[in-house]
Amino acid sequence: MSRAKTLYDQDPVCRSLGITLGEVGPGRATVRLRLTGDMVNGHGIAHGGFLFLLADAAFSFACNTHGPVTVAQGAQVSFLRPAAAGDELTAEAVERVRAGRHGVYDVTVRKADGTVVAEFRGQSVMLSGELRPS
Repeated sequence: MSRAKTLYDQDPVCRSLGITLGEVGPGRATVRLRLTGDMVNGHGIAHGGFLFLLADAAFSFACNTHGPVTVAQGAQVSFLRPAAAGDELTAEAVERVRAGRHGVYDVTVRKADGTVVAEFRGQSVMLSGELRPS
């Protein structure tokens, strides 16, 4: 079982929101989410917190493909276009660099038609210890 899959299986937030884990490889991961009516803000568009969460999940799974437990040290997101209830979003995380215990990952969030909704950059730090299945 991959480390990303183990992490996903231990993540009740992702599973309860309907986030699914797609392709995973060294330093990369893809997740998907169909936005529901409960995920929109007062403007009727996707709440930024859900877009951030989706990108952060892809980032987390990607940076934990290498072995030691890895967590976010920081992250920034740019919301580029709105998304709405019913949209299926895909977040694809790609490792840009790892130096010692630190890494930088870029995540692009897209609608099913390829429209980019958000760009996310996360900085990771490896902790000591291995991810353990529950």
